[in-house]
Amino acid sequence: MVKIAVAGVKESAGREFLNLLAENNVPLSSVFALEPKSPLGTQVSYGEDDEIDVFSLDEFDFSKVDVALFATTKEVSKRFIKRAATAGAKVIDLSGATFTDSEVPLIINEINGDLLKADHKVFGVPSSIVYQTLLPLSHVIKHHELKRLVINVFCSTSYYGHPAMDELFTQSRKIFLNEPLVDHEEIFKKQIAFNVLPQVGEFIGDETAMEWSINAEIKKVLQSDIKVHANCAFVPTFIGDAAFVNAEFNDEVDADEIRKMMQSVPNVVVFDKTVDGGYVSVDDVQGEDSVYISRVRQDVSVDNGISFWTVADNLRAGAAKTAYAVFQALTKK
Repeated sequence: MVKIAVAGVKESAGREFLNLLAENNVPLSSVFALEPKSPLGTQVSYGEDDEIDVFSLDEFDFSKVDVALFATTKEVSKRFIKRAATAGAKVIDLSGATFTDSEVPLIINEINGDLLKADHKVFGVPSSIVYQTLLPLSHVIKHHELKRLVINVFCSTSYYGHPAMDELFTQSRKIFLNEPLVDHEEIFKKQIAFNVLPQVGEFIGDETAMEWSINAEIKKVLQSDIKVHANCAFVPTFIGDAAFVNAEFNDEVDADEIRKMMQSVPNVVVFDKTVDGGYVSVDDVQGEDSVYISRVRQDVSVDNGISFWTVADNLRAGAAKTAYAVFQALTKK
């Protein structure tokens, strides 16, 4: 029986991955839950009925497992991924700690899953927004060469974890009670409740960290020098990311053809009706495994372009489910 260690089980994506393991009947005895400096006796839920002990990541012997998944912070992952790989475990990096490493492939199973057969010890998983942008195009790019992507991202507060989600809740409550927010602008530095903030991550020159990483991750997944421009903003939602994507190709494309191709992609749901409410919103996708697509239309501002709206649960579909697909592929007999 394959054994797996999940590091970062107190993080939202780590908990979602544990949920997927339980839902897919991976025995509790095959799973090791890990947290940095976890006190003895700590437990987390495993499925609806069970709890699992949480071991200290600092002391764990990775030779006990076949696969180690890291959903910790980047800083923690950088400290322990090499130790896990050296001990013989295949590593799935969900933290983003290794995506700039040229030796670590960045995997979307439906696009470049063949790289999982290569002799690598560590495999990265791209950010949720890259997954929900590229997955719907996975069949399209087999027939039409991508030239340029422009992605306008509306990011939920879960990008910064539970403290950020709590800050949104607290600010919203205080606004309704007409109380000052001065002591509750710590994560975002500005009011996030009932507001939109055009900064996701620290600034790297003129770009933010998320804008820069979207560009780099897409190039790495596609192994292409495609031109990418991303604009990212936080919106006052808890879970779920959305984006308008403009895709330009080197040959002629038709929006109806693209829509049909998207409909044929596993884990993609196209709900696209030109009536009031005939689209999928962030609130509709929480807890869902699929990427949802609406508003597929011709981009008449360029010669060969289409645009579409994409939404997904960034923790479940965009992170845990993507990593689980890599886990399945790595352990398939």
